[in-house]
Amino acid sequence: MLKRIFIFSLFVMFAFAAFSQAGYGVYRFLDLPVSSRLAALGSSNVSLRDNDINFSFQNPALLSVETNNVISLNMANYLADIKFGSAVYGKNFGGKHYFAVGIQYVDYGTFQEATDLNVLTGQTFTAKDFALNIMYARPITHQIIVGATLKPIYSAYETYTSYGLAMDAGVSYNDSANLFSAGFVLRNIGTQLKGYYSDTDGQHLEPLPFNIELGMSKKLAHAPLRFSMTLHNLQHWNLNYQSTNQPGTDLQAPAEVSTKQAGFVDMAFRHAIFAAEFVPSKNFYLSVGYNHRRQQELNMTGFKSMSGFSFGGGVKLYKFHVGFGMTPFQVGNYSYQFSISTSLNEFRL
Repeated sequence: MLKRIFIFSLFVMFAFAAFSQAGYGVYRFLDLPVSSRLAALGSSNVSLRDNDINFSFQNPALLSVETNNVISLNMANYLADIKFGSAVYGKNFGGKHYFAVGIQYVDYGTFQEATDLNVLTGQTFTAKDFALNIMYARPITHQIIVGATLKPIYSAYETYTSYGLAMDAGVSYNDSANLFSAGFVLRNIGTQLKGYYSDTDGQHLEPLPFNIELGMSKKLAHAPLRFSMTLHNLQHWNLNYQSTNQPGTDLQAPAEVSTKQAGFVDMAFRHAIFAAEFVPSKNFYLSVGYNHRRQQELNMTGFKSMSGFSFGGGVKLYKFHVGFGMTPFQVGNYSYQFSISTSLNEFRL
């Protein structure tokens, strides 16, 4: 069975690698970390299986018996006063059917409308993104769970609207005896159904942020420490950031693209996210993560910052798990996330 799963995963990975690009496309909000703990772990983790239902947004195969009747709410204060958040509820049926329903949203705020000559019209407009997550998972052995997510997507920027449909497919492996877990997921497989605008060829459709991720987590047997490594964008080796923000002399000609090429080792690490957690019990944790790609892309010559790192923690207060996460981007620019979750079984519901 394991051999068949491995062969199938490789086949699907290479099939989608043929047309996938990292860092491009629409609905990029799907890559935002949905909870404070995920943010603290470096923005992604597809291998950690416990009672935190928010991990199912990253990998639906992380639903389990522990996420039954669990509800979670998450909110974030992002850059430029952008607000985003999520909510999710899990329910199991028949002992081997794990379901969850969640929603993600981003509110970019209210903007003043102006003409192309920068004359204010007195009108305002908004910009928002939404995604519904319908998740299902089931165990195929006592260690392996497979899962899938269906994601209808709606986006509205001023009068421009778009609809899309995406799917995640994942598998998770958990060896409780050796305190080891692993996960593999294909994220955001799908397409725009309606583009933001039409051109001479009809609807202008763009690709979704497809992402192949592989991760593993290991807890030490005699210390309250757990380490994780998540590999992302495995379908695309070159993660160089291309900047067109260069001065030009010809207003009619686009600026020359400037690309700083990364070496082999640097590029390999841009695909990796490293994280560590101090977990003395299920009721308390402290987390730290390092995202090398983010550190390299936000690094500014002459300025020192903690970009690439992220921090957070959580504690159980009464019947609620409360979490906080902080992500530094550049000097003075931080993202803060808050999470609260509970099992309705605590209230006999």
